[in-house]
Amino acid sequence: MERVRTKKVKVGDLYVGGDAPISLQSMTNTDTRDVDATVEQILALESAGCEIIRCAVPDEQAADAIKHIVKRINIPLVADIHFDYRLALKSIENGVSALRINPGNIGNQNRVKEVAERAKEKKIPIRIGVNSGSLDKELLRKYGGVSPEALVESALQHVKILEQVNFSDIVISIKSSNVMQMIDSYRLISGKVDYPLHLGVTEAGTLWKGAIKSSIGIGTLLAEGIGDTIRVSLTGDPIEEIKTGKEILKSLGLSHKGLEFISCPTCGRTEINLIKIAQEVEKGLEGMNKNIKVAVMGCVVNGPGEAREADIGIAGGKGEGLIFKKGKIIKKVKENELVEELLKEIKDM
Repeated sequence: MERVRTKKVKVGDLYVGGDAPISLQSMTNTDTRDVDATVEQILALESAGCEIIRCAVPDEQAADAIKHIVKRINIPLVADIHFDYRLALKSIENGVSALRINPGNIGNQNRVKEVAERAKEKKIPIRIGVNSGSLDKELLRKYGGVSPEALVESALQHVKILEQVNFSDIVISIKSSNVMQMIDSYRLISGKVDYPLHLGVTEAGTLWKGAIKSSIGIGTLLAEGIGDTIRVSLTGDPIEEIKTGKEILKSLGLSHKGLEFISCPTCGRTEINLIKIAQEVEKGLEGMNKNIKVAVMGCVVNGPGEAREADIGIAGGKGEGLIFKKGKIIKKVKENELVEELLKEIKDM
Protein backbone atom coordinates (compact mmCIF):
# COMPACT_ATOMS: atom_id res chain seq x y z
CA MET A 1 0.00 0.00 0.00
CA GLU A 2 1.17 3.53 -0.67
CA ARG A 3 1.38 5.69 2.45
CA VAL A 4 0.24 9.28 2.50
CA ARG A 5 3.51 11.20 2.62
CA THR A 6 3.81 13.41 5.67
CA LYS A 7 6.48 15.62 7.18
CA LYS A 8 9.29 13.79 8.98
CA VAL A 9 9.63 14.66 12.67
CA LYS A 10 12.40 13.44 14.98
CA VAL A 11 11.37 12.01 18.36
CA GLY A 12 14.46 11.17 20.37
CA ASP A 13 16.58 8.93 18.18
CA LEU A 14 13.82 7.86 15.79
CA TYR A 15 11.68 9.53 13.14
CA VAL A 16 7.92 9.73 12.81
CA GLY A 17 6.34 10.44 9.44
CA GLY A 18 7.76 10.65 5.94
CA ASP A 19 9.34 7.36 4.93
CA ALA A 20 10.03 6.28 8.53
CA PRO A 21 8.53 2.97 9.66
CA ILE A 22 5.27 3.20 11.58
CA SER A 23 6.24 3.35 15.25
CA LEU A 24 4.52 1.67 18.16
CA GLN A 25 3.63 3.61 21.30
CA SER A 26 2.14 3.02 24.73
CA MET A 27 1.54 4.98 27.92
CA THR A 28 2.54 4.06 31.44
CA ASN A 29 -0.20 3.51 34.01
CA THR A 30 2.13 3.85 36.98
CA ASP A 31 2.36 7.00 39.11
CA THR A 32 5.09 8.94 37.28
CA ARG A 33 6.30 10.24 40.64
CA ASP A 34 7.22 6.63 41.51
CA VAL A 35 10.43 6.51 39.48
CA ASP A 36 11.30 2.85 40.13
CA ALA A 37 7.84 1.53 39.24
CA THR A 38 7.67 3.69 36.12
CA VAL A 39 11.14 2.66 34.92
CA GLU A 40 10.33 -1.00 35.57
CA GLN A 41 7.20 -0.77 33.44
CA ILE A 42 8.94 1.12 30.62
CA LEU A 43 11.76 -1.44 30.46
CA ALA A 44 9.19 -4.24 30.25
CA LEU A 45 7.42 -2.35 27.46
CA GLU A 46 10.73 -1.88 25.63
CA SER A 47 11.29 -5.65 25.75
CA ALA A 48 7.79 -6.18 24.33
CA GLY A 49 8.55 -3.88 21.38
CA CYS A 50 7.40 -0.42 22.49
CA GLU A 51 9.28 2.31 20.60
CA ILE A 52 7.91 5.52 22.17
CA ILE A 53 6.52 5.84 25.70
CA ARG A 54 4.25 8.53 27.14
CA CYS A 55 4.01 9.45 30.83
CA ALA A 56 1.45 11.64 32.56
CA VAL A 57 2.94 14.77 34.12
CA PRO A 58 0.17 16.14 36.37
CA ASP A 59 2.34 18.18 38.74
CA GLU A 60 5.81 19.48 39.48
CA GLN A 61 6.87 16.34 41.35
CA ALA A 62 6.08 14.24 38.29
CA ALA A 63 8.00 16.68 36.08
CA ASP A 64 11.00 16.35 38.43
CA ALA A 65 10.75 12.55 38.26
CA ILE A 66 11.15 12.70 34.47
CA LYS A 67 14.81 13.69 34.93
CA HIS A 68 15.52 10.41 36.73
CA ILE A 69 13.35 8.23 34.48
CA VAL A 70 14.93 9.24 31.16
CA LYS A 71 18.40 8.30 32.43
CA ARG A 72 17.31 4.70 32.98
CA ILE A 73 15.32 3.94 29.81
CA ASN A 74 16.26 3.47 26.17
CA ILE A 75 13.29 4.80 24.20
CA PRO A 76 11.96 8.36 23.68
CA LEU A 77 9.70 9.65 26.44
CA VAL A 78 6.74 11.94 25.75
CA ALA A 79 5.47 14.14 28.60
CA ASP A 80 1.66 14.31 28.69
CA ILE A 81 0.67 17.72 30.02
CA HIS A 82 -2.61 19.57 30.44
CA PHE A 83 -3.21 23.23 31.29
CA ASP A 84 0.08 24.18 33.05
CA TYR A 85 2.74 25.51 30.68
CA ARG A 86 5.32 25.45 33.49
CA LEU A 87 5.17 21.65 33.56
CA ALA A 88 5.99 21.64 29.84
CA LEU A 89 9.01 23.87 30.41
CA LYS A 90 10.26 21.74 33.29
CA SER A 91 9.74 18.53 31.32
CA ILE A 92 11.81 19.94 28.44
CA GLU A 93 14.51 20.92 30.90
CA ASN A 94 14.47 17.43 32.39
CA GLY A 95 15.09 15.62 29.12
CA VAL A 96 11.86 14.52 27.46
CA SER A 97 11.93 13.72 23.74
CA ALA A 98 8.48 15.19 22.97
CA LEU A 99 5.50 16.95 24.52
CA ARG A 100 1.84 16.07 24.28
CA ILE A 101 -0.02 19.32 24.91
CA ASN A 102 -2.87 21.30 23.46
CA PRO A 103 -1.53 24.87 23.06
CA GLY A 104 -5.01 26.32 23.40
CA ASN A 105 -5.20 24.95 26.95
CA ILE A 106 -1.90 26.12 28.42
CA GLY A 107 -2.48 29.84 28.63
CA ASN A 108 -2.02 32.98 26.57
CA GLN A 109 0.06 33.45 23.43
CA ASN A 110 3.18 34.45 25.39
CA ARG A 111 3.12 31.19 27.32
CA VAL A 112 2.61 29.16 24.18
CA LYS A 113 5.47 31.03 22.53
CA GLU A 114 7.76 30.35 25.48
CA VAL A 115 7.04 26.60 25.35
CA ALA A 116 7.40 26.51 21.56
CA GLU A 117 10.70 28.39 21.60
CA ARG A 118 12.14 26.12 24.28
CA ALA A 119 10.94 23.03 22.40
CA LYS A 120 12.45 24.31 19.15
CA GLU A 121 15.73 25.05 20.90
CA LYS A 122 15.88 21.45 22.18
CA LYS A 123 14.52 20.00 18.91
CA ILE A 124 11.50 18.56 20.70
CA PRO A 125 8.27 18.01 18.73
CA ILE A 126 4.81 18.70 20.10
CA ARG A 127 1.91 16.31 19.67
CA ILE A 128 -1.48 17.95 19.61
CA GLY A 129 -4.04 15.55 21.02
CA VAL A 130 -7.72 16.19 20.36
CA ASN A 131 -10.21 13.93 22.14
CA SER A 132 -13.94 13.57 21.53
CA GLY A 133 -14.54 13.77 25.28
CA SER A 134 -12.99 17.21 25.73
CA LEU A 135 -14.14 19.33 22.80
CA ASP A 136 -14.65 23.05 23.26
CA LYS A 137 -18.26 24.01 24.00
CA GLU A 138 -18.38 26.46 21.10
CA LEU A 139 -17.47 23.70 18.65
CA LEU A 140 -20.07 21.40 20.18
CA ARG A 141 -22.71 24.12 19.64
CA LYS A 142 -21.49 24.91 16.13
CA TYR A 143 -21.67 21.28 14.96
CA GLY A 144 -24.52 20.11 17.17
CA GLY A 145 -22.28 17.73 19.12
CA VAL A 146 -19.14 15.70 18.53
CA SER A 147 -18.42 15.10 14.84
CA PRO A 148 -15.38 14.53 12.62
CA GLU A 149 -15.67 18.14 11.42
CA ALA A 150 -15.66 19.44 15.01
CA LEU A 151 -12.67 17.29 15.97
CA VAL A 152 -10.68 18.36 12.92
CA GLU A 153 -11.50 22.05 13.44
CA SER A 154 -10.32 21.74 17.04
CA ALA A 155 -7.04 20.17 15.93
CA LEU A 156 -6.49 22.84 13.28
CA GLN A 157 -7.10 25.60 15.84
CA HIS A 158 -4.30 24.20 18.00
CA VAL A 159 -2.05 23.80 14.95
CA LYS A 160 -2.63 27.43 14.00
CA ILE A 161 -1.57 28.60 17.47
CA LEU A 162 1.78 26.82 17.09
CA GLU A 163 2.24 27.93 13.49
CA GLN A 164 1.70 31.54 14.57
CA VAL A 165 4.78 31.27 16.79
CA ASN A 166 6.74 29.63 13.94
CA PHE A 167 6.66 26.12 15.37
CA SER A 168 6.13 23.29 12.90
CA ASP A 169 7.53 20.08 14.45
CA ILE A 170 3.98 18.93 15.06
CA VAL A 171 2.30 15.53 15.31
CA ILE A 172 -1.52 15.32 15.44
CA SER A 173 -3.86 12.83 17.02
CA ILE A 174 -7.65 12.93 16.85
CA LYS A 175 -9.09 10.24 19.06
CA SER A 176 -12.61 9.05 19.65
CA SER A 177 -14.10 5.96 21.29
CA ASN A 178 -16.45 5.79 18.29
CA VAL A 179 -14.56 3.83 15.65
CA MET A 180 -16.24 5.30 12.56
CA GLN A 181 -15.96 8.81 13.96
CA MET A 182 -12.25 8.22 14.54
CA ILE A 183 -11.76 6.86 11.01
CA ASP A 184 -13.65 9.72 9.37
CA SER A 185 -11.76 12.32 11.44
CA TYR A 186 -8.35 11.06 10.37
CA ARG A 187 -9.45 10.78 6.75
CA LEU A 188 -10.61 14.39 6.88
CA ILE A 189 -7.50 15.87 8.48
CA SER A 190 -5.19 13.78 6.31
CA GLY A 191 -6.38 15.80 3.33
CA LYS A 192 -5.81 19.14 5.08
CA VAL A 193 -2.32 18.92 6.62
CA ASP A 194 0.98 17.14 6.01
CA TYR A 195 1.89 16.73 9.67
CA PRO A 196 2.45 13.14 10.91
CA LEU A 197 -0.63 11.48 12.37
CA HIS A 198 -0.72 9.44 15.57
CA LEU A 199 -3.55 6.89 15.33
CA GLY A 200 -5.65 5.45 18.13
CA VAL A 201 -9.16 4.62 19.29
CA THR A 202 -9.38 6.24 22.71
CA GLU A 203 -11.01 4.45 25.65
CA ALA A 204 -11.29 1.36 23.46
CA GLY A 205 -12.05 -0.84 26.44
CA THR A 206 -10.71 -4.03 27.96
CA LEU A 207 -8.41 -6.44 26.16
CA TRP A 208 -10.86 -8.40 24.00
CA LYS A 209 -13.28 -5.64 22.93
CA GLY A 210 -10.62 -2.95 22.89
CA ALA A 211 -8.31 -4.98 20.67
CA ILE A 212 -11.13 -5.50 18.16
CA LYS A 213 -12.13 -1.82 18.07
CA SER A 214 -8.52 -0.70 17.79
CA SER A 215 -7.73 -3.21 15.07
CA ILE A 216 -10.66 -2.01 12.98
CA GLY A 217 -10.02 1.70 13.51
CA ILE A 218 -6.24 1.73 13.25
CA GLY A 219 -6.12 -1.07 10.68
CA THR A 220 -8.60 0.58 8.32
CA LEU A 221 -6.61 3.81 8.22
CA LEU A 222 -3.23 2.09 7.87
CA ALA A 223 -4.64 0.03 4.99
CA GLU A 224 -5.52 3.34 3.31
CA GLY A 225 -1.98 4.63 3.85
CA ILE A 226 -2.97 7.02 6.64
CA GLY A 227 -0.98 7.08 9.88
CA ASP A 228 2.63 7.33 11.02
CA THR A 229 2.61 6.09 14.61
CA ILE A 230 0.03 4.16 16.64
CA ARG A 231 -1.14 3.40 20.14
CA VAL A 232 -3.68 0.74 21.04
CA SER A 233 -5.47 2.03 24.17
CA LEU A 234 -6.56 -0.83 26.42
CA THR A 235 -7.76 -1.01 30.02
CA GLY A 236 -5.13 -3.13 31.72
CA ASP A 237 -1.48 -4.05 31.29
CA PRO A 238 0.06 -1.75 28.64
CA ILE A 239 2.17 -4.66 27.37
CA GLU A 240 -1.07 -5.98 25.84
CA GLU A 241 -1.26 -2.71 23.88
CA ILE A 242 2.14 -3.44 22.35
CA LYS A 243 1.24 -7.06 21.56
CA THR A 244 -1.94 -5.96 19.81
CA GLY A 245 -0.22 -3.12 17.96
CA LYS A 246 2.50 -5.45 16.70
CA GLU A 247 -0.11 -7.85 15.33
CA ILE A 248 -1.96 -5.02 13.57
CA LEU A 249 1.25 -3.91 11.85
CA LYS A 250 2.30 -7.46 10.95
CA SER A 251 -1.14 -8.34 9.57
CA LEU A 252 -0.84 -5.43 7.12
CA GLY A 253 2.75 -6.22 6.17
CA LEU A 254 3.94 -3.01 7.84
CA SER A 255 6.30 -4.76 10.22
CA HIS A 256 8.37 -7.90 10.02
CA LYS A 257 9.70 -7.73 13.55
CA GLY A 258 9.19 -10.72 15.80
CA LEU A 259 7.38 -14.00 15.47
CA GLU A 260 4.26 -14.40 13.37
CA PHE A 261 2.06 -17.23 14.61
CA ILE A 262 -0.79 -18.71 12.59
CA SER A 263 -3.07 -21.64 13.40
CA CYS A 264 -6.15 -23.10 11.75
CA PRO A 265 -9.59 -22.74 13.35
CA THR A 266 -10.10 -26.56 13.45
CA CYS A 267 -13.00 -28.45 11.88
CA GLY A 268 -14.38 -31.97 11.65
CA ARG A 269 -11.31 -33.11 9.71
CA THR A 270 -8.97 -32.42 12.62
CA GLU A 271 -7.67 -35.60 14.25
CA ILE A 272 -5.32 -34.13 16.86
CA ASN A 273 -6.06 -31.86 19.83
CA LEU A 274 -5.09 -28.79 17.83
CA ILE A 275 -6.53 -26.20 20.21
CA LYS A 276 -4.39 -27.48 23.09
CA ILE A 277 -1.32 -27.80 20.84
CA ALA A 278 -1.75 -24.28 19.43
CA GLN A 279 -2.12 -22.77 22.90
CA GLU A 280 0.96 -24.60 24.18
CA VAL A 281 3.03 -23.57 21.15
CA GLU A 282 1.94 -19.94 21.45
CA LYS A 283 2.86 -19.95 25.14
CA GLY A 284 6.21 -21.56 24.37
CA LEU A 285 6.96 -18.85 21.82
CA GLU A 286 6.53 -15.99 24.31
CA GLY A 287 9.72 -14.06 24.75
CA MET A 288 11.39 -15.51 21.65
CA ASN A 289 12.92 -12.76 19.54
CA LYS A 290 13.00 -14.38 16.10
CA ASN A 291 11.68 -12.92 12.84
CA ILE A 292 9.97 -16.10 11.64
CA LYS A 293 6.50 -17.37 10.73
CA VAL A 294 5.22 -20.38 12.68
CA ALA A 295 2.18 -22.39 11.52
CA VAL A 296 0.15 -24.90 13.53
CA MET A 297 -2.32 -26.63 11.20
CA GLY A 298 -4.77 -29.39 11.97
CA CYS A 299 -5.31 -31.52 8.89
CA VAL A 300 -3.95 -32.67 5.55
CA VAL A 301 -6.21 -30.43 3.40
CA ASN A 302 -4.76 -26.95 4.04
CA GLY A 303 -2.19 -27.90 6.63
CA PRO A 304 0.78 -28.97 4.50
CA GLY A 305 0.46 -25.97 2.17
CA GLU A 306 0.16 -23.44 4.99
CA ALA A 307 2.95 -25.07 6.95
CA ARG A 308 5.20 -25.02 3.90
CA GLU A 309 4.60 -21.27 3.43
CA ALA A 310 5.74 -20.70 7.01
CA ASP A 311 9.36 -20.84 8.10
CA ILE A 312 8.46 -23.76 10.32
CA GLY A 313 5.23 -25.50 11.21
CA ILE A 314 3.09 -28.50 11.98
CA ALA A 315 0.53 -30.28 9.81
CA GLY A 316 -1.60 -32.67 11.89
CA GLY A 317 -2.62 -36.19 11.01
CA LYS A 318 -4.27 -38.99 12.99
CA GLY A 319 -2.57 -38.98 16.37
CA GLU A 320 0.61 -37.57 14.85
CA GLY A 321 1.93 -34.64 12.85
CA LEU A 322 4.51 -33.59 10.30
CA ILE A 323 7.01 -30.87 11.10
CA PHE A 324 7.98 -28.67 8.16
CA LYS A 325 10.97 -26.36 7.97
CA LYS A 326 11.54 -24.03 5.01
CA GLY A 327 8.99 -25.96 2.96
CA LYS A 328 10.37 -29.43 3.60
CA ILE A 329 9.18 -32.23 5.87
CA ILE A 330 11.88 -32.82 8.45
CA LYS A 331 10.17 -35.37 10.72
CA LYS A 332 6.99 -37.21 11.66
CA VAL A 333 6.19 -36.93 15.38
CA LYS A 334 3.63 -38.46 17.75
CA GLU A 335 0.92 -36.05 18.89
CA ASN A 336 2.11 -35.91 22.51
CA GLU A 337 5.62 -34.91 21.37
CA LEU A 338 4.69 -32.35 18.72
CA VAL A 339 4.91 -29.21 20.87
CA GLU A 340 8.24 -30.13 22.44
CA GLU A 341 9.80 -31.10 19.10
CA LEU A 342 8.51 -28.01 17.28
CA LEU A 343 9.77 -25.63 19.98
CA LYS A 344 13.14 -27.37 19.99
CA GLU A 345 13.45 -26.90 16.22
CA ILE A 346 12.46 -23.23 16.52
CA LYS A 347 15.05 -22.56 19.23
CA ASP A 348 17.71 -24.05 16.97
CA MET A 349 16.82 -21.77 14.05
